[in-house]
Amino acid sequence: MFHTLFERAGSLQVGTVETVSPDRIEVILIGEAPESVALNASVPRPFPRVHDYLLIPVDDSFLVGQVEWIRIDREPFPTSRALQNTGLVELPYPRRQLKLNPLGTLRAGTTDGQYLFQRGADALPSVGAAVMLPDICQLRSVVELGSDQGRITIGTTPLAGHAEVRVDPNRLFGRHLAVLGNTGSGKSCSVAGLIRWSLEQAQSRYRSGRPNARFIVLDPNGEYTQAFSDGGIAQARIFAVDSDNAENALKVPLWFWNSAEWCSVTRASPGIQRPLLIRALREAKAIRTEYADATDEDIPLPFSGKDLEERVEDLAGPKGKFQYQNMEPLITRIRTLLANPRLVAIIDDTEDVTLQQWLQNYIGKNDAEDGCVSVIDLSLVPSEVIQIVTAVIARLIFDAHQRYVNQEKDSLPTVLVMEEAHTFIKRYREDTEYQDAATVCCQAFERIAREGRKFGLGLVLSSQRPHEISPTVLSQCNTFLLHRLSNDRDQEIVRNLVPENLRGLMRELPMLLSQTAILLGWAAELPVLVRMNDLKQEQQPRSEDPEFWKVWTAEKDRTIDWNAIVNVWQGRRQDNEGRIGAVEEDIPF
Repeated sequence: MFHTLFERAGSLQVGTVETVSPDRIEVILIGEAPESVALNASVPRPFPRVHDYLLIPVDDSFLVGQVEWIRIDREPFPTSRALQNTGLVELPYPRRQLKLNPLGTLRAGTTDGQYLFQRGADALPSVGAAVMLPDICQLRSVVELGSDQGRITIGTTPLAGHAEVRVDPNRLFGRHLAVLGNTGSGKSCSVAGLIRWSLEQAQSRYRSGRPNARFIVLDPNGEYTQAFSDGGIAQARIFAVDSDNAENALKVPLWFWNSAEWCSVTRASPGIQRPLLIRALREAKAIRTEYADATDEDIPLPFSGKDLEERVEDLAGPKGKFQYQNMEPLITRIRTLLANPRLVAIIDDTEDVTLQQWLQNYIGKNDAEDGCVSVIDLSLVPSEVIQIVTAVIARLIFDAHQRYVNQEKDSLPTVLVMEEAHTFIKRYREDTEYQDAATVCCQAFERIAREGRKFGLGLVLSSQRPHEISPTVLSQCNTFLLHRLSNDRDQEIVRNLVPENLRGLMRELPMLLSQTAILLGWAAELPVLVRMNDLKQEQQPRSEDPEFWKVWTAEKDRTIDWNAIVNVWQGRRQDNEGRIGAVEEDIPF
């Protein structure tokens, strides 16, 4: 087959190699090379253009290169063989040049017309070697990242005749994925699409029933409720603060919290307060007879907020003494925390929430019989505890998967999605004794990023400000889906993710259209430009820009019922006897 291809080199040749180095190959285009559209490579396509793929025969394979730049030099001698043979000379003569970045090697597959692409090269071409246009089969072998079997189709690439871009879910989710891009670039739709397309593909391959898949979405803006509420395979269990269904009310009981999380949310100082608080946690968990042997303050054993408050006060000693005076600010903060009805609704210590029930609800039941997607809506979680609540949820999910592996000797593949990652996985200073809630939250995700893969827990980050994300977490992400990024600092972060000779596409980041992204890393053999597949309107996250003009001109209707909004805001919910609920101190009432 390759003999036939080399015989066709004359018809497919567009240039010759002029200079060669390990990271760059410069090419002179021959006079017969197309100037706008190539008609000799199976299907018409534009040529030459930046980011095109070209082939150079080397031994029994082809070296694949990507065009980084194109230019014209004024050359006193023609490059057309026809003119050379006649002895005619045109002065000056335009000489077209381009630079290729070597990407990998294309070899013949086991069946006719099949090719296999792999990164790297055994050998480089010589000066004077022919540079060829790939035909459509070769082109698709470069950008189609796998066969239909066990692959997810996420979009098409304009660089290869709109060939489909397919990815291996083991690579995409198993070694962590970062989806980065400015607001309005389409990253939220990409995240929702990756979940939905993965489940649909798994459903098509599954023997019977629903796939045994698990996606858990931490949603700080309430965007994904709409995306996974249309029924079907991606119908989600949605947990929210103001859920109309009590079973779906967001609950993260205070006895789930470990000592580091308690110390951060109560701002316990390292001198006296922190050791006594940790001791109080240990004693509060040992009050109940069935847990009397508990000696670890970080084990999630039930206790009440009142138990903890009393233990702290007892350990503080007599009022007026030095130790009590040092503990009094901590005691006050604990009382304030436990007295806030907005917080109690989430961290309530009632016994109707068990650890087993929580894991079943949020991670899923056996064989995912209750659905494959959990959306945890954090949008109405009070700001003073949102980072701790998020940290507790992430840590419990990680700990549950770690213990599952230790007991079952196998992993439970699950994907944890963190929207607005720069808010929860934020850079922090390590040279401080006091760890605030933001630091504890970030450290929970750093642990997942470092160790999650061993326990079947994949991490997907979505952010518009990658330069604010913990470098530890970003460095553990092996695949990146990059939408439009305009900020210089953000661009610099992502440029450092790829080798120097593969950074050509990175210059496109400020100019990418919405719904277009660059896929690179472990899930992609090479950086590839992707137009992501479409999602129906009802399957898209609620993240669209406000349409001022259509509302102003009544093209879209907007009605207002401030009374209903204020009643909910002020907690003016009446019971069956017409009594109004309690008022919270932070509510404008």
